[in-house]
Amino acid sequence: MDKLEEMKRLTEQLNNAADAYYNGRGELMTDYEWDAMFDRLKQIEDETGIILEESPTNRVSADQIAGQKEEHEFAALSLAKTKKPEDLVKWAEGRPIWISWKLDGLTLVATYDNGRLTKVVTRGDGHIGTNITHLAKAINGIPQTIPEQGHTVIRGEAVISYADFEAFNMESDEEYANPRNLASGSLTLKNVDEVKKRNINWIPFTLVYSETEMNSWGQRMQWLDDQGFRTVERRLIEHPDIENVTAAIDMFTRQVTDRVNPYPVDGLVIAYDDTVYASTGSVTGHHATRAGYAFKWQDESAETVLDYIEWSCAASTITPVAVFAPVELEGTTVKRASLCNISECERLGIGESGTVLEVIKANKIIPKVIKVVKTEGVLHIPDVCPVCGASAEIYESPVSGTRTLRCTNPACTAKQLKKYTRFVSKQGMDIDGISEQTLARFINAGWIRSYGDVYRLPAHRTEIAEMDGFGEKSAQNLTDAVEKARNVNDQKLLYALCIPLVGQDVAKRLLSAYPVNELIAMAENAEQEDIFSSIDGIGPEKSASFVRWFKDADNAAVVRDLLEEITVKETERVEAGQLCQALTFVVTGDVYHYKNRNELKAYIESQGGKVTGSVSKSTSFLINNDIASTSGKNQKAIQLGIPIISEDEFIRRFTESGSEE
Repeated sequence: MDKLEEMKRLTEQLNNAADAYYNGRGELMTDYEWDAMFDRLKQIEDETGIILEESPTNRVSADQIAGQKEEHEFAALSLAKTKKPEDLVKWAEGRPIWISWKLDGLTLVATYDNGRLTKVVTRGDGHIGTNITHLAKAINGIPQTIPEQGHTVIRGEAVISYADFEAFNMESDEEYANPRNLASGSLTLKNVDEVKKRNINWIPFTLVYSETEMNSWGQRMQWLDDQGFRTVERRLIEHPDIENVTAAIDMFTRQVTDRVNPYPVDGLVIAYDDTVYASTGSVTGHHATRAGYAFKWQDESAETVLDYIEWSCAASTITPVAVFAPVELEGTTVKRASLCNISECERLGIGESGTVLEVIKANKIIPKVIKVVKTEGVLHIPDVCPVCGASAEIYESPVSGTRTLRCTNPACTAKQLKKYTRFVSKQGMDIDGISEQTLARFINAGWIRSYGDVYRLPAHRTEIAEMDGFGEKSAQNLTDAVEKARNVNDQKLLYALCIPLVGQDVAKRLLSAYPVNELIAMAENAEQEDIFSSIDGIGPEKSASFVRWFKDADNAAVVRDLLEEITVKETERVEAGQLCQALTFVVTGDVYHYKNRNELKAYIESQGGKVTGSVSKSTSFLINNDIASTSGKNQKAIQLGIPIISEDEFIRRFTESGSEE
């Protein structure tokens, strides 16, 4: 193939992959592959002097989010990239520089006028983006108002944490390849509530314009902090020689490898502290030569041999995981990597045992198969769920075309993962150290089929110690946590059972009327579903839900089995007082006499009062230790003529100790 033909092929592949990557569709290649192809294309262009018009080296990859298009007031140009610290030192020219994260999300530009948010626009191609102001309230970190009254333009990255990404993928019908893919896909939605569920965070990484004159990048970022934004983490290097630059890179790298940073990043960015000097650079192609420089890590790869494919079920998706001969990568031993879905297996050409793989730790964190060097045999796709044994079927997404394997059994234990997560949570049985991901692994191993099985996990201590990511100490810690949690109070038990409509408040109200064993017996033998409806705050709907749950034979059997494993401590029922009778309170700000606001709320309810979250005409008192605060709740209370009282005044007026003074 001549070089022109190779350039055309590389350009087409890179543009197709970038289009999918930037617009929330299925991943067509890994970052590692994209970088290698991009570097090869750049090499040919340098050798031949030819740059195709559509070459990704000559254009900015753009999101294609539908909606009203908006021209940027200030062009959002891309940065030149390097994998060599020496290039950063040369670029710095001995001037003070800042180094910060290159967050891996979707760039959004927010504009404020007269202290109010006026628009939010996606980066688009750097010159024209899509106006998504209607979604701003669904994105964490974009305040509707700021103290500054002048014209302000801020550029930041919309990102989703690894934890939120994993949680979303576990219960979603759409499987996303990475957090960045989910973030961009989320911003194509029109429903604000749906977008809010994705937990998108906007992190400002530069102040583009302000009427306040500031010639230091560090000062400009501090100014954003003072306005109430949560800006990108950064570090000043006053003398950017190779030693100082390498030390800063190493510091940020450790945060990635130690998983201190919760958000996905694909490198670092350096910028001059002197913003006047930074603005004197020229524009080459789509790069402003002094606006900044991006550093990307050199991924370490290794070849290994596939041992087998493990099929792991979480929610409704059955995910293929490659288990291979252990290799050392980035200072750790790696022996397994998720293959995401069937489409990814087909794209890579995954076979059976003996297939030779090339693997990396993407962005130094996520083990990933980037290439099949040699395929042996044909991948066998199971026709039954590995957890429950029900039939499995292939599902093709109508949005991305991605093919995934699904369990057809609605009662599969793996689909109850969220319930088990609530069961072990601090508010539930309080079993320390068992995450949602760990529960999923235990469920797939066949060790958890009911709540009681969680307490039988110590029987698998040896096997747990041998699992990837565990060890003797972790297995012992888990065993200790399970044993400690065998003694539980009745309110935590009722909450942990995940009975519909029975949260912490309902559990407390039920137990204020009857002991837990009596509640269960009454529910199992009830002839009418509204037997608990006379309890304050319960009503017929919650009573019926509680009764129906315990009348279900399977649920009753699960509880009987669980009670064999635990000891339940009954809540001491205290006769209700009347000091807050018929009054409605709103509590805001810090409290000092009570442990926390929940304890204050519990006291108010024990005295016949109510606590709500927002101030309205029905509010009797707003409790705020900062009475002079200009917060929204204080302003609303003043507007409605509702008394604002401190915690001290509340104690004087509404507690027996206060009344006795």
